Amino acid sequence: MNKYKFELNSEGVKELLKSAEMQAVLNEYASSVRNIAGNGYTVSKFVGKNRANVSIKAVTRKAKKDNLKNNTLLKALGSVKG
Repeated sequence: MNKYKFELNSEGVKELLKSAEMQAVLNEYASSVRNIAGNGYTVSKFVGKNRANVSIKAVTRKAKKDNLKNNTLLKALGSVKG
């Protein structure tokens, strides 16, 4: 039998998910995706109530058309995740 008890510290997890280190990791992944996707894509980041967030979106007409036709962002994300 397992004699260990694990109790999750919710405030600690929230702090970790909002930390500068987590923001750096997210920014690194987002930048990699944007670089693979090419020109016309932008990264935005913000810290929400529970965690840091990043998003990548097509901003130029050419990039929007490319993303709709080829799923460029989805494919770029897949190649970064491995």
